[in-house]
Amino acid sequence: MGKILVLTEKPSVGRDIAKVLGCGQNGNGYITGSKYIVTWALGHLVTLADPEAYGEKYKTWRLESLPMLPDKMELVVIKETARQFNTVRTLMQRGDIDELVIATDSGREGELVARWIMIKAGFRKPVKRLWISSQTDKAIKDGFSRLRPAAEYDNLFKSAKCRAEADWLVGLNITRALTCKYNAQLSAGRVQTPTLAMVVQRENEIKRFVPKDYWTIEAGANGFNVRWQDKLNGQTRLFDRQKAEDIISAVKGRTAKVSDVAKEAKKELPPLAYDLTELQRDANRKYGFSAKKTLSVMQKLYESHKLVTYPRTDSRYITQDIVATLPERLKSIAVGPYASAAQTVLRNRINVTKRLVDNSKVTDHHAIIPTEQYVNLGVLDKEERSIYDLIVKRFIAVLSPAFEYEQTTVKIDAQGHLFYAKGKIVKAAGWKAVYGGAADTEEDDDVEDADQSLPDIKKGAAVNFSWVKTVAGKTKPPARYNEATLLSAMEHPGKFVDDKALVEIIESTSGLGTPATRADIIEKLFDSFYMERRGKEIIPTSKGIQLVGLVPADIKSPELTAKWEKQLQLISKGKANADMFVQEMRKYASKLVSNVIASSEAYRHDNMTREKCPECGKYLLEVNGKKGKMLVCQDRECGYRKGLSMVSNARCPECHKKMEIRGEGDNKSFYCVCGYREKLEAFQKRKGEQVNKKEVSQFLNRQQEDTQINSALADALSKWKS
Repeated sequence: MGKILVLTEKPSVGRDIAKVLGCGQNGNGYITGSKYIVTWALGHLVTLADPEAYGEKYKTWRLESLPMLPDKMELVVIKETARQFNTVRTLMQRGDIDELVIATDSGREGELVARWIMIKAGFRKPVKRLWISSQTDKAIKDGFSRLRPAAEYDNLFKSAKCRAEADWLVGLNITRALTCKYNAQLSAGRVQTPTLAMVVQRENEIKRFVPKDYWTIEAGANGFNVRWQDKLNGQTRLFDRQKAEDIISAVKGRTAKVSDVAKEAKKELPPLAYDLTELQRDANRKYGFSAKKTLSVMQKLYESHKLVTYPRTDSRYITQDIVATLPERLKSIAVGPYASAAQTVLRNRINVTKRLVDNSKVTDHHAIIPTEQYVNLGVLDKEERSIYDLIVKRFIAVLSPAFEYEQTTVKIDAQGHLFYAKGKIVKAAGWKAVYGGAADTEEDDDVEDADQSLPDIKKGAAVNFSWVKTVAGKTKPPARYNEATLLSAMEHPGKFVDDKALVEIIESTSGLGTPATRADIIEKLFDSFYMERRGKEIIPTSKGIQLVGLVPADIKSPELTAKWEKQLQLISKGKANADMFVQEMRKYASKLVSNVIASSEAYRHDNMTREKCPECGKYLLEVNGKKGKMLVCQDRECGYRKGLSMVSNARCPECHKKMEIRGEGDNKSFYCVCGYREKLEAFQKRKGEQVNKKEVSQFLNRQQEDTQINSALADALSKWKS
């Protein structure tokens, strides 16, 4: 009797599935059992060939050889993981293998991983598909009991293949065109460039912004505070100081009257369950985690600890079949700080509404929720605890009743001028009890109408203002993006599109990128030195600002990726032709190259130093890397890098901010933005030898990495010969 080969995406997932399937004999790159053999990829084992594979003319980076439009896109084995590919291919070619089960991640990219391996290995036997949303033993067993024919996912593979080929055709062509035209390491893409353009546009809005002075009027009235409001437009700000002074003169020392007291019972429904983007936003707001960091921690909670469902989801709803599992999931999280809240939901009847259960709003995977797996909080590290805390609290909140309160609004007539005050009395904490009574889900940067305790006051009552004053303010420019707000803008980029007919298309797709790719896109923009972090704020560099000015207009608009994603969705459902889509991309790549070649724009390095590259002699550029400042060679072929400084974990003894380590050898010193400096020798004496070794070791390791390791783009560019 033959065996069934199971192909997973990662070794850790392979081991989990092997355990459930009773496979216990370890091989080199696989695990064998009586019925199954489980093997794995290491992410992608096969990818699209580089341009150089299509002939001598593409080995040289020249404008004359563009556009690159191969007749047929070739697949190649990735060199770094060729050994594992050979293992998988050997297993696929074994005579005793009767069938293959695709068990890679249940999504578009997971499908691409498996299908490209199968194509390159020449596998042509029957294939089935495992499609699960969590990695618990129960989910794996259930999934293997209802395997689907792989042919049902052929269209999903076609959409993934189209996405990969289109990104190759457009991304590599415009990157080569920009790089050759301007002799600088420049790259562009259908998602990264519109994302960068949003950051640049926001920076331009801030630079153009001219602040205006305004005044508000506040007063003390019988033990509570009131604020003036324009009767006609509801505004509380006055841009004419004299008018503000005139109002104060009119009401000061005069008796006013309560014109209205309105009491309204209100409900605030629980927030929706998490999808990946919303979770990344909250983790950035609360913990300062980057989008990539949150996804990395989520993968561990999903794969290693099996405590949460599939992270790379764009849905905030669950399907009806999950409802029966909710009590079990609540029991599993009823530990430690969550025990009381979870048991409260269990004791009451779980109220399932369309805000949680909606089959029509779930595509590949449902919202992120806890699994039925028992949790031992003690085995989670600090970062895992933080993310798990967000997920569990949101899950309990979603299943909790509404927050109920009574809103009281008091209006006062003072010599024909309107003043008002608002107060709130909580009737039922509901879902907010999970967060200790605070919403804890959104940022309130500028709350002007703060609620206060109001006395029992009746309509018609006389009011005496004990004091009246103006409060001066200035209008603020729009805030710079942080990772949380940039993720929101990527998810809903409709406001950046002029064509209103396309806004609906953009909002009906995943926006710029997908939940699975946004974190990498943001990191790529940092790594390419197109933008940098300043605290939590994201600021475009001169290089990034110039790039947005150099690229053709349509590639920096969200419209392009919206159209792509719409077509890819239709292809995945069998409602659009994959070949026609790729043909359109070939034409579009040609158009982009022509636009770049015809451009009369120029590019200049604004960050050039007077230090020369030790390898090629050209002047080095100073850039802000993720961990500190570094010098990089301006020559696209050279790719030399050198660390200048590293942000350490050592705190300044004066202002307590993290200090930088600069210098080499005996000249290493700590520097702080407040002006404090400290020699390494003095730091040793102050903090002790142990701390010093750790700091210096980190610095030296980082410095060595920055010198030796080039970015993917630099590696590609290093093949260029003029």
